[in-house]
Amino acid sequence: MSEPKIPIPELGDAVVQMGGDTLYQCMQCGLCVASCPWRLVEGDISKEFNPRKVEHMAQLGVDGYESENVLFACSTCGVCVTRCPREVNVIDNLRVLRAMIAEAGSVPQAYRPVIGSLKSNGNPWQGERSDRLDWTKDLEVPKFEEGTEYLLFVCCTSCYDSRSKKIAKAIASVLSKAGVSFGIIGEEESCCGESARKIGAEDAFISLAEANIKLFNDKGVKKIVTTSPHCQFTFLNEYPEFGGQFEVVHYTQLLSQLIKDGKLKPSKELGKKVIFHDPCYLGRHNEIFDAPREVLDALGKDRLEMDRFGLESICCGGGGGRIWMETEPGARFGDLRISDAVAKEADVLATACPYCTIMLDASNMAMGKEEMEILDVAELLDQVT
Repeated sequence: MSEPKIPIPELGDAVVQMGGDTLYQCMQCGLCVASCPWRLVEGDISKEFNPRKVEHMAQLGVDGYESENVLFACSTCGVCVTRCPREVNVIDNLRVLRAMIAEAGSVPQAYRPVIGSLKSNGNPWQGERSDRLDWTKDLEVPKFEEGTEYLLFVCCTSCYDSRSKKIAKAIASVLSKAGVSFGIIGEEESCCGESARKIGAEDAFISLAEANIKLFNDKGVKKIVTTSPHCQFTFLNEYPEFGGQFEVVHYTQLLSQLIKDGKLKPSKELGKKVIFHDPCYLGRHNEIFDAPREVLDALGKDRLEMDRFGLESICCGGGGGRIWMETEPGARFGDLRISDAVAKEADVLATACPYCTIMLDASNMAMGKEEMEILDVAELLDQVT
């Protein structure tokens, strides 16, 4: 028989004070549990992760939610937040609980090198800061200087991951073709910090954010175009707290406008059936649904739509730090997306987030569906302009 848990009422109050403002709004209806993508797959996490239970334990001030399969299972996809009738921000509440665990030095083993690299190298991929511009090899990418309109902020993933570098190259290519005034900073930049904050490394996030804000202000940055919706979300919603006020767009928003303005003109139709996967941070978090579709529609008339799209899109499984976690076969959200796209007989599964590209690529290969390509929207546009 297990020993009874001793409540610590101060726990819930601490969560609220640290940013989990909506903790006590939860009335335990369970809609978050039913909405969670972990209910759609098999495996241990599916059995163990219960956001309603975690919220309740925090409200009561009892422990038992600290394991990797519980507190650190959330991919921060946001489905529960969009559906909660009490407007509980489950993501913020769990983020604060993670920060408390991290402060006590109990983060999952998989996150320790990530946090260490963020602090020492300014990126989560254990890459040298001096290698941040490796993706620009064989390209003439302008440096940001006085008078440049846009800072192109390239996600750490696209700076260091070999597959994702191709996305950064394609974005820079199409911006150049359209004559956009843009530039990069490079080695002086640090990670936006989104991953640091979501896994609970709050001190690392604050350090990264303050360093970037000072750098951007010193360089005279006013407008930022991001390659990742995670970076966009962070710059727009979290940097203002530290004095960072910038105009920020995701690259699909800029490309869509350039096409409308006649500055980007596809020279031919793609000739492939393309289906779009809505990244969680582009769609649910940043509320950008039309722009990537407008870009794809300019490539031809063969765009397909998933049965579960827009607000109902299924997470790739890479957010909230899960991209560094091992997920067993049969429990990967990406497998669901591949199955959805294959069912529509798509030739290309397109997305607009470096995390999604990595996770969907992994599922595609594991499922033996390589006849369907996984490509970024910018890569497709670059092919036909």
